[in-house]
This record gives sequence, structure tokens and C-alpha cells, in this order.
Amino acid sequence: MSKEATSKALKDANRPKLWTTIAANVAVLYGFSQYQAASTVGLKGVVAGATSLVPLSLALILTTVANGLLSDPTKTRLVFLRWTHALPGHRAFSVFAVSDPRIDLDGLRKLLGKDWPTDPVAENRMWYRLFKDSANDPAVLYSHGEYLFTRDYTGFAALCLIGLGAAAAVMIEPPTVLMVYLGCLLLQFLVVRHTAATYGERFVCTVLARKAAWPLKQPASTTRRDPKPEKAT
Repeated sequence: MSKEATSKALKDANRPKLWTTIAANVAVLYGFSQYQAASTVGLKGVVAGATSLVPLSLALILTTVANGLLSDPTKTRLVFLRWTHALPGHRAFSVFAVSDPRIDLDGLRKLLGKDWPTDPVAENRMWYRLFKDSANDPAVLYSHGEYLFTRDYTGFAALCLIGLGAAAAVMIEPPTVLMVYLGCLLLQFLVVRHTAATYGERFVCTVLARKAAWPLKQPASTTRRDPKPEKAT
């Protein structure tokens, strides 16, 4: 399976989890928007306030669509809070390879030899080369899938601060409850962003650890062959 096909399959597998996070955000916003009704007239007020789901749904749809329009580089910048060289692969050898105890650094240096990268762009290119050779490894697949999910969730959480936060300003009273809800949105973004960064680093390190343990296959032309037996005279 190609790298592009693998990524698409992982994103498709993550879709139910993303929709679950969307549904959870709807439920939380609706619950906060009905605080005043619940404290005044009880459960009947919450049921009667179901009409507020209409503007809530519109805000959520706009947020979801906007999340789909966010490019992968933009989501990566949100995760790692970097504008340039944001991909974790840009720090694969200079930072992660030397700090992860799973990685046989000497073995990795022997594997790459003079191709050992010394700048962020070269690091990412070399890491991507190693990744292509192990993209279907079960451990790599798992860490890749977790990173893609949390990266996409980070983009959605950032937009929730804007989209759902604006809707909350109209729907939620009193101001103290509104501030608590906005604090929850901010906390969601911070937690998910940190989790995505952790999974991204783990993804990069898993590839390096696997390749250091199982070096790239040598081309057939460089493999050693036993000499042919000499003919008897």
C-alpha cells in the first residue's frame, strides 16, 4: 500500500472518532446554554430550550467546514506552535534521535553514513525516506494514526474557540457561566495540542527506532555472492 493510500485509510478510520468529538462539543455547548433555564424552571426549561439547537447546529456546521478547509501544514503549525520547520521530521535527528532511549543512535549513524542530515530540511527528507520504507509496520501505523487524529482534532479545537465561542457569547448567560465555557474550550485546545505534539514526536521516533533495528535492504548489486566453484581440470 502506498503512503498516500495508507494516510487516506488512517484518516477514514479516524472519522468516527472525530465525529464523536464534534457531538461531544455540541452536547457541552447545549448544556451550558441551558444553564439559566435549568436553574430557573428545571428540566422542563431545558427541553423547551431545544430550539436553541438550530443556531448551535449552524455554528457547528460552519466550524466543521472550516476545519476541513484547514491545510495539513496549518494544522501542523497549530500543533507544534511553529511557523517554519513545523513538521516533527524537521527535528528527527537533531532532537528526537538523541533523546529517545529506544533508538540505537550508533546503528542509525552507521545506516546513514555520510548521508546523516545536518539541517532541518535534510532531516525531514531523510526521515520521510525511512518512513516510506516502514509505513506499513504495525507500530508505525498505530503511531501514525494517533498523530493524524489528534492533529485534526487540534485544528477543530482551535476553530471551536472562534466558532463555538462566538455562538456561546450569544447563547450562554450569565457571564460567569460563559467564562467557564470559554475556559473549557481553551483547555480542550491546549490539552489536544499537547497530545498531538506528543504523538507526532512518538511517530517520528518509532520510525527511527524501527529502522535502526532493521536497516534498509541493500540493493541486489551490492549483496555478496559466493564465488562459483572452479571446474576440475
